[in-house]
Amino acid sequence: MSDSFISSYINESKNILNKINKKEIQKIIDILVEVRKKNGRIFFIGVGGSAANTSHAVNDFRKILALEAYSPTDNVSEMTANTNDEGWDTIFINYLKISKLKKKDLIFVFSVGGGNLEKNVSPNIVKAIDYAKKKKVKIVGIIGKDGGYTKKNSNACVLIPVVNKQHITPHSEGMQAVIWHMIVSHPRLKINKTKWESLK
Repeated sequence: MSDSFISSYINESKNILNKINKKEIQKIIDILVEVRKKNGRIFFIGVGGSAANTSHAVNDFRKILALEAYSPTDNVSEMTANTNDEGWDTIFINYLKISKLKKKDLIFVFSVGGGNLEKNVSPNIVKAIDYAKKKKVKIVGIIGKDGGYTKKNSNACVLIPVVNKQHITPHSEGMQAVIWHMIVSHPRLKINKTKWESLK
């Protein structure tokens, strides 16, 4: 028995992949090559499902690319202490300050909306971006919908095309994983083999 929703969702995903701006992906790869040359660090930031994606991405960037990478939301104690004591909007900027963010580092944003102060959406991402700009740190992102503050203030940003307004969030977060896995598989960046591909 066929399921029209499954077929429709798969077709939406195909449509998104066909429409994605490949030049923006290439820009991110170019920036990552420069980060490696300068021994910079990558700070992945995101909330909700995107926060879970940043945790996974940190693993891949460290293990496969041998790049120093961190996700502030991985430290639940620090994140909730900042939220409790100074507010939800401080969780990323405080982490970056303590980490002594430097010009050679990179901010990598995963987000559906990209941050919007007027709508009070992900103000923590907005503050982190402002701080990164102040420190002259490059910003890249994989973003959904219209990209919000991240899209307007990044050096490279992959915007996930909206093909169905009812599926903006699942497609945005799903495509984050597709794109970062593409990046860590790229021959200009990949250093270490992944386990299953290295087995005979």
